[in-house]
Amino acid sequence: MQRPDLDRMWETFVLVSPGENPIGAIRSKIHPLISRLKNEGIIGWYHFLVHDRHSGVPTSEDDASLYFHLRFEFGGTDPSKVLPDYCLMTRKTGRIENITGIDKSLLKEERIEEAWRVIGEQSEWVMNMLDIHKEQVDIPLKQIRQFLHYYFNMLQLE
Repeated sequence: MQRPDLDRMWETFVLVSPGENPIGAIRSKIHPLISRLKNEGIIGWYHFLVHDRHSGVPTSEDDASLYFHLRFEFGGTDPSKVLPDYCLMTRKTGRIENITGIDKSLLKEERIEEAWRVIGEQSEWVMNMLDIHKEQVDIPLKQIRQFLHYYFNMLQLE
């Protein structure tokens, strides 16, 4: 994955319905969306997290919902013309020069784009990990934890 152009960053939000398994939502909504946009050359870099109104979702004070928070590097395309209806509150972010908890002065070039690149690779890894599973099965959390065990064990974090 390439470093994102911070001047072309957009974000959108996908509601995690009450009772919906976020893993299932990644498989049914997030992965197909990102795959289509990448295959059509509409986006380069991307990443996603799960957030609520306290952690970045621009919604009302009474909204207790969880959302997938997707950030994309869009080309010249207007995102509203290519995103499905379930993508909400889409907006251009402007340059995001800081990432909470990341000290860019420790990075070789001190460029936050490198941190964003690696964060995008993490999202890509999650989608690849989920993609190797059969489509018809619910992936047990125990299975995902075991994949993450190998991820964390490399650095002796677990």
